[in-house]
Amino acid sequence: MTSINRRSVLKGGVVLTVGALAAPSIGGRALAADTIKLGSILDTSGIFDAYGKPMDMAMRLAVDQINAAGGLNGQQIEVVSYDTQSDMALYTQYAQQLTRKDKTDVVHGGILSASREAIRQILRKAKMPYFYNVLYEGGVCDRNIVVTGVTPAQQVEVLVPAAIKKWGPKVYILAADYNYGQITARWMEKYAKDAGGEAVSTDFFPLDVADFGSAIAKIQQAAPDVILSALVGGNHLSFYRQWAASGMKDKIPLASTTLGVGNEHKVLTPEEGNGILVAYNYAPAIETPENQAFQKAWTDKYGDTSLIHEIAVSNYQGIQVWAEAVRQGGGTGSEAITSAIEGGLSIVGPGGKVTIDPKTHHATLDVHLMEFENQQMKVLENFDQRPPIDTQAVCDLQANPDDNTQYEIKID
Repeated sequence: MTSINRRSVLKGGVVLTVGALAAPSIGGRALAADTIKLGSILDTSGIFDAYGKPMDMAMRLAVDQINAAGGLNGQQIEVVSYDTQSDMALYTQYAQQLTRKDKTDVVHGGILSASREAIRQILRKAKMPYFYNVLYEGGVCDRNIVVTGVTPAQQVEVLVPAAIKKWGPKVYILAADYNYGQITARWMEKYAKDAGGEAVSTDFFPLDVADFGSAIAKIQQAAPDVILSALVGGNHLSFYRQWAASGMKDKIPLASTTLGVGNEHKVLTPEEGNGILVAYNYAPAIETPENQAFQKAWTDKYGDTSLIHEIAVSNYQGIQVWAEAVRQGGGTGSEAITSAIEGGLSIVGPGGKVTIDPKTHHATLDVHLMEFENQQMKVLENFDQRPPIDTQAVCDLQANPDDNTQYEIKID
């Protein structure tokens, strides 16, 4: 998953940082001795807080709603949350704390793929159900984990053909130089070829790169029809500004798998962001009863909806999936949760229907093709119930329940 190096991202100067926590934060109603403990590990301060803070808010909203409706199987939910302060080392420490001392019943958490992998084995060993509610590069095959974010075959397969159809077959790929960017770039190349296009160049950039002058010169020389971006984070956000400032934005358009996931489009001016194509599970403008109810509840609790983003909604939906698994499974233990998950469990959330694939524990999701318009996401086309076919190609937990691998998916 992506990263952002900034402190404030929204209109009106709303700051996303919170104080570092020296102890777990415990929230909810007055707690009984037999509460269900939900563990959360997120970056709610530090350089990744633009992702983590809204995810934390979404989690607390979901818990409040479940508790107000009577809880789960007659029990209230107690939240035990840790702020990693955007320090990967603290993920391991807090995962051990949740399993050994706090003895929570489930953990929802992790943003970057590195943070997921830092805690996944700890939680698996403790047989503590783990929900990773973030878009990522795909391939994790582990019966102890449930993934509710989009994978490349759900997102990139929508975005790339749409960009080629709209603008032309010659694509130039820019990506972050680490696991997510490298794998996503390969998916971009595949789906460009499948759509009758070709990648004229694929360039990778370390996360600390903020000067794209030479890259812009290369792109101008290559003269592609469209740029496909899997750039990541605050430094890479500079590319979109520099591209617009160069006068090239209206000549060679852009599509991205990451821009807007953490509300980055609200940092860019309309002139810098307008017309950029994206595809995500959550579309703020979708007028479904579930989305309208979610936005109203968010406004009632937090004042407005400006902080909501893709992975905040994914976290909210992940909590609801877990809650339904507790109801259907009749308990919070690993086997009860897994039994419910592998029954093809579904919920309907703000992003639409979420159905868990029994073989991979990944979600089948709606995906919306959108473009930025005046710092908002305008829906162009809807793609209903897209399965995680990339991970399905390598993972079958029903046939191999003891599998514990993140596969590097072969891309033809």
